[in-house]
Amino acid sequence: MKNRISLALIALLCLSIALPAFVFAQQGRQSPPVRKSPNEPAGISSPTRRTNRARTMSNLSAQIEQDFSEALTVIQDNYVDGNRLNYNDVFKSSIIGMLRTLDPHSNYYDPQEFEELRADQRSEYYGIGAQIGTQTRGDDTETYIVTTFEGTPAFKAGLRFGDVIREVNGESMRGKTTAEVRDKIRGPRGTKVRLAIEHAATGRVENVEITRDAVSQPSVPDAYMIRPGVGYIDMTRGFNFDTADELQSSLEQLHRKGMTSLVLDLRENPGGFLEEAVRVADQFLQRDQIILTQKGRNEQKVYRATNETGAPDQTPLVILINEDTASASEIVSGAMQDHDRALIVGQTSFGKGLVQGIWPLEYGAGLTLTSAKYYTPSGRLIQRDYTNEGFYNYYTQGGSLRSEQQQQTGQKPAGAESHTDLGRTVYGGGGITPDEAVKPQQINGVQIKLRDPIFFFTRELVQGRISGLDAYKIQRPIEFNHQLQSSDYTINDAVYKAFQEFVARDSSWAQLAPYLDRNRQYIEVQLRYNVITAAYGTVVANRVLLNDDPQVAKAVEVLPRARELAMRSLSRRAQQ
Repeated sequence: MKNRISLALIALLCLSIALPAFVFAQQGRQSPPVRKSPNEPAGISSPTRRTNRARTMSNLSAQIEQDFSEALTVIQDNYVDGNRLNYNDVFKSSIIGMLRTLDPHSNYYDPQEFEELRADQRSEYYGIGAQIGTQTRGDDTETYIVTTFEGTPAFKAGLRFGDVIREVNGESMRGKTTAEVRDKIRGPRGTKVRLAIEHAATGRVENVEITRDAVSQPSVPDAYMIRPGVGYIDMTRGFNFDTADELQSSLEQLHRKGMTSLVLDLRENPGGFLEEAVRVADQFLQRDQIILTQKGRNEQKVYRATNETGAPDQTPLVILINEDTASASEIVSGAMQDHDRALIVGQTSFGKGLVQGIWPLEYGAGLTLTSAKYYTPSGRLIQRDYTNEGFYNYYTQGGSLRSEQQQQTGQKPAGAESHTDLGRTVYGGGGITPDEAVKPQQINGVQIKLRDPIFFFTRELVQGRISGLDAYKIQRPIEFNHQLQSSDYTINDAVYKAFQEFVARDSSWAQLAPYLDRNRQYIEVQLRYNVITAAYGTVVANRVLLNDDPQVAKAVEVLPRARELAMRSLSRRAQQ
């Protein structure tokens, strides 16, 4: 074990000096190029220098191996719980500690995490296909089924909204977090998991054995007409192997429905494959327009629109972003903004301008290592400065917070000034700044506390246990692909009054009763969202939330400006 750990650390030290084998989905495996001294003439290699460097690295590796081995032996022999050491944690923390000295985005994955990473990139995971969530009532915290997905093992097993997961493989889940229960349920494809389920409809506990399978997670889960002529595409999940194909299919579907303008939602999108970001941007830009420039340690590569699938889509476009819009989604947003192809609405994005390569390691583990920086078409590097910022602060001090601080102090963004094709001023150094800054729906502390009683009331409502409200009873499997109507399960005065009574007579929430009326709109939206989730699943239910979304409302409002901007840009390019 000691040899395995020390050799891995030595290998990673070498990797931190060399180029990676491939960068997400953009390149295939390749041999690292030969490096030359700055004073070496081009085209001339230096065997002597390479030999000396190899000797130096060999000596350093031997020293590191000896120091680490000795430190591990001291721990094993003297640490109070040395006989119970978790070697995977020792191995993992050592490598992560090394990578943290490089940048916040280089990371190590143990075999289980690396397999999950690869599954995410395939837009799938291995499990039962249910969304779960913890809810608290009094002193009891339990995990409940929120929804199942079409055709999955959980759906076939008859799991429904509100069912309680009492046990997983004989172990009680009471008091466990959602993540803990999820990790117990997931596992290798084809293996079985035993669940003790208390059904919401009957209260009876049933032992259910489910075989795990691949569960699809489309990177474009929804596309629909948000109002006449205005299409909406949900691209909030990341850029995976087939994101561009899913987007193209969604565009074709919306055009058949009469789409004349489009809102593309990249909020919460954490990024993913650079190659897919290029293919997405390619669908909207004119041939030869720059999408990004990637600058690595020894090479530079410019990505341009090729329009391989045909003429670019010229639908007027607004892109929604927020502080969790990162990486590949920032590539798309930056390219659309720099070429004046779209208006950007929302909050300043995360600010990740680094590209990671993926390195499979021995024993099934892997790591991501930063290999290049990327620049938007106007030359912006949007990477936030992390040199004097702790890891926690880097990930929690979001783009919107920095943007608000700049607005309050009157300061410009920290990065260099650039200009779009039409001369609009944009900045690097800290994410993509929206053309129209709009805060999200604000959630107060009372509303957060109301989520539990809203869930439990909905659980009773859809089971038909709320007197006089039988129209909300849902005791059937989820009806997927339903086209939501404004008349579906509306929350009227009778439902709201029943909720007031439900809260008032339960000691767990009675203290919230005085705050209900002032939060009525929030309550009604969340009640309808939960009922629609039980009836039609979360993808359809998310449309309920969009109806009350101020950022979406602003996006629709500025679509005429986006149309005018795109036409001016296209006209300017035609005149060149």
